[in-house]
Amino acid sequence: MRIAVTGGTGRIGGHVVRLLADEGRHDVVALSSRTAPYDDPVALRAALDGVDTLVFVSSDGEAARVVVHHHNVLDAATRRGVGHVVLLSGLDADVDSPFCYAYTNGHTERLLRASGLAYSIVRAGLFTEFFLGLIRQVGTSAGRADGTVALPAADGRVSLVARSDVARCLAALALREPTNAHHDVTGRESLALETIASALGYRYADTTPAAFAGGLLRHGEEPWWTYAYASMFESIRQGRWAATSDAVAELTGREPASLQDVLNGLSLA
Repeated sequence: MRIAVTGGTGRIGGHVVRLLADEGRHDVVALSSRTAPYDDPVALRAALDGVDTLVFVSSDGEAARVVVHHHNVLDAATRRGVGHVVLLSGLDADVDSPFCYAYTNGHTERLLRASGLAYSIVRAGLFTEFFLGLIRQVGTSAGRADGTVALPAADGRVSLVARSDVARCLAALALREPTNAHHDVTGRESLALETIASALGYRYADTTPAAFAGGLLRHGEEPWWTYAYASMFESIRQGRWAATSDAVAELTGREPASLQDVLNGLSLA
């Protein structure tokens, strides 16, 4: 079987490529911005020629640009008759969510289902490594003497998931028959923001979206990412990232990495 992976040199896609290559039975192709740019439909069609399964790791950047990129990938997959698309989406895939990338996730899922292609969808929780890095960024830039990190999430909870667990689930699905369904891929626990902040040595405090965004902008964050982060925390506040599932264990045969595992560097083992 010939398996292509978009974003095949990135943190998620690269891990998927290594897992599939180590399995040893298939021809695995790592697609990248050099070989198959998301914004180049001709290159994408050429890259997907003869591909049986596509692991579609989502694009990045401004939401409108991501929508175009995802349309290009799915159009190329349809034109080349790819047999199975394994899509990386997000736990919040509601097009009516305040989170900007929830719209891109939901829109891409709709396109995939309407394409007639066989599929399996991984709806991943927020990546543990990303979320810890963002809290550290906010805490460091705020520089509050009392060690407080202020986030506009009220009492929202999140079921963080390690990138390595997401990669393992994508690889596992790529080696199976299409499920034509979505799989919620999360950590074992729905964690309070206080718990996550405390693990990093901070004290969590709620704040307003305006104060949060203003703080990021004052410390040099780009306007787009400021909006993306603020809208993400609003979706957390609404409880859109709190659900947990057993999908990691069911798909990979191992329990997902915990918050402490990631902090201890054990999630890549």
